Amino acid sequence: MIVVSDTSPVSNLLLIDKLQILHKIFDEIIIPAAVDREVKFLKKLGRDISSYENAEWIIAKQLSDYSQFETLKLKLDIGEAEAIALALEVSCDLILIDERLGTSLAKQAGLKTIGLAGVLVLAKQRGIIKELKPIMLELKTKAGFWLGEKLLQQILSDNGE
Repeated sequence: MIVVSDTSPVSNLLLIDKLQILHKIFDEIIIPAAVDREVKFLKKLGRDISSYENAEWIIAKQLSDYSQFETLKLKLDIGEAEAIALALEVSCDLILIDERLGTSLAKQAGLKTIGLAGVLVLAKQRGIIKELKPIMLELKTKAGFWLGEKLLQQILSDNGE
């Protein structure tokens, strides 16, 4: 399975020291150069990114065709635009992306998407994590991850929490 990720799923799990959840679900994740730079910027902010730096299963890849990117960057930030462009370039099976507009544009381009909350639901379904709520709260308090309260409650309810 070819999986491409935007910054949010990687950086948010990195910030709560749970990056391995991604590896337990996906053997390999491809990220564009812009996402790699965005994640590495956390180090300049004093954050420990050693688990990211040592994650051989996360592959940074440069775009070879920037035409899609040029169109996407008019509406999205650079990381999202590169992630979608790279996902199209490598014909990925799934793109990890959280932002609403980016998700919408990825779907319009024919990509299958999943956000961080969806990844965590998969992790619970596969027995990788026992509960969603503690991780979701940790994401909110330690990483600043935003998820509407109504949606959070729906996700927890749908998953028996």
